[in-house]
Amino acid sequence: MPLHVEENVSLRALNSFGVDARARYLVRVRTPRDLAALEEHKRLREQPRLILGGGSNVLFTRDFDGVVLRVELPGLRPCGETEHAWLFEVGAGENWHQTVERLLAMGRPGLENLALIPGTVGAAPIQNIGAYGLELAERFHALTAWDFETRSFVVMNAADCDFGYRDSVFKRALAGRRLITAVTLALPKRWQPVAHYADVAQELAARGVANPQPRDIFEAVIAIRRRKLPDPAALGNAGSFFKNPVVTREQHRALIAHYPSLVSYALPGGRFKLAAGWLIEAAGLKGATRGRAGVYERQALVLVNRGGAAGAEILALAREVQEKVRERFGIWLEPEPVVV
Repeated sequence: MPLHVEENVSLRALNSFGVDARARYLVRVRTPRDLAALEEHKRLREQPRLILGGGSNVLFTRDFDGVVLRVELPGLRPCGETEHAWLFEVGAGENWHQTVERLLAMGRPGLENLALIPGTVGAAPIQNIGAYGLELAERFHALTAWDFETRSFVVMNAADCDFGYRDSVFKRALAGRRLITAVTLALPKRWQPVAHYADVAQELAARGVANPQPRDIFEAVIAIRRRKLPDPAALGNAGSFFKNPVVTREQHRALIAHYPSLVSYALPGGRFKLAAGWLIEAAGLKGATRGRAGVYERQALVLVNRGGAAGAEILALAREVQEKVRERFGIWLEPEPVVV
């Protein structure tokens, strides 16, 4: 089928902040062949390019004068096994949460701690999504991507992706250079619950669950996230707007001396991860409103569009949060979403 190109397209429904921005061109990538066909369009090849999945990790502050590639590649199939894991290849355009739920229903647990994370499967490796004691990297086997420079498909393993905390090579050296078309997940043959994270342990205890099964953790995580995070369909947001900062043992010791209630988690190597939401709340910004943008009342880590906010308004609020946290704690918060 010929490549379908739309012009002067509103992106409001394609980003979870609900920001009204427009794209000069929009191409919906529904088959791998669409990427090869894209190369035949000289007009599009010469345009600036933006890869867009579910739009849950992007903040548009302006119109995009180029081509937006909306990834809508479907599919989920078993594709083998290793000594320790069942392998499943999933199309990059599949909804992440629905994929977690489908695999669980198939008797293949392992992703339940990552339930209800918004976005698509193809975006998961880019951000190395994580929550409640688990990161995608721990359930990752490989991915397939289209390389715009070589005009060919490449397969990448975990080492190639160079995963870090909410980070990967796709946010650095390969930013915009490769488009993920499919992800192969590795689900453990010998499943063990990941239930040590405080919120999960407390939720399970409140439910009277002493020996959690996959479905117990799945439901507990959903309940926690629904209590803390707003539904983007009702209140525009991109989930956690800032990464939890990581500090040295010495920095942590100095902060604890001044702020004994600081929420933090020990990491390997003597470092500590600080709860960014706690820092923002302690800086007095939880529930703050600036025009049509705000800090969510139930979780200070979330910035929201209270109705009709421009991306620039949300970005201005984010910068205010960064400055006030730095003034009080000497820590600079790093945003999670891509700012366009």
